[in-house]
Amino acid sequence: MIHLVFNTADIASIEAAIALDETLAGKVIEIKDDYAVGPLLDIYETEGYQARRDWWKNVLEFSAYEKQLDIVDDKLTVHELIQSIEENPEEEVWFWMGQNAHDVCGYYWLMSQLKPYQGRLQILYLNNLPFLNDKGQLFYPSYLSEIQPKEFLKAKKLARPITLSEFEIDPDEWKKLCQENEGVRFLEGGKKLISKPISFYDKDIFSLLTKNAQKLPSALAHIISKMKIKTGDTFIVSRLKAMQEIGEIILVGNWQKGWKDIVVQMPGGSTVVVED
Repeated sequence: MIHLVFNTADIASIEAAIALDETLAGKVIEIKDDYAVGPLLDIYETEGYQARRDWWKNVLEFSAYEKQLDIVDDKLTVHELIQSIEENPEEEVWFWMGQNAHDVCGYYWLMSQLKPYQGRLQILYLNNLPFLNDKGQLFYPSYLSEIQPKEFLKAKKLARPITLSEFEIDPDEWKKLCQENEGVRFLEGGKKLISKPISFYDKDIFSLLTKNAQKLPSALAHIISKMKIKTGDTFIVSRLKAMQEIGEIILVGNWQKGWKDIVVQMPGGSTVVVED
């Protein structure tokens, strides 16, 4: 059995569940890229793939994750996954998905390449399902990492094959999103995604900045904690840079020293830095 997840934090969650139930024993594989943001045009072709890598290189510049681009190779992951399926006729692959655009986009990107193996691919899409948190209260998780390991033992009963119908419909949905090639994608409900311009988050990001100058890490922590629809910190920084280019905000400091040296402030606002 191979377990597929789409967020790094989900690996530990699934491994903890495996430790509680040997019937789930198997390798956990992560699809690392976040296909909910960035360019998608011709993504399966060399030119489109390189355009996406170039976009990520720009987004990750000066961040703590800059060197991670070299270890994100989902194409190699798919190659090795297919090799394992071919070599092990009894192998099943389980797609674990939370109710968020990151997971659903990763599912679309991957399943579109695995149609020959329909019947050996199981999906566990935990959308609109209540779980118990560590206090025994019901909640509706958006990400797998929010779920307690023991709760996965109940969730495993929901595993079902990806149907032939889904292999007809879902790749068409993904193809449409790729052709739209907008900057961000959002989950409307079920597996329905919509495309929005790259600047879609800007209004929310701007509204969550304070009038006083802030160190960038503090500003990011506040923005991420308050955003209704989450996105990654590097993407937020890329949008802050875009806002600076049109004069909406000011970013002061030496990027070569990393985010900790950068101060975010409003034009004409206070220059007193709020310490971390």
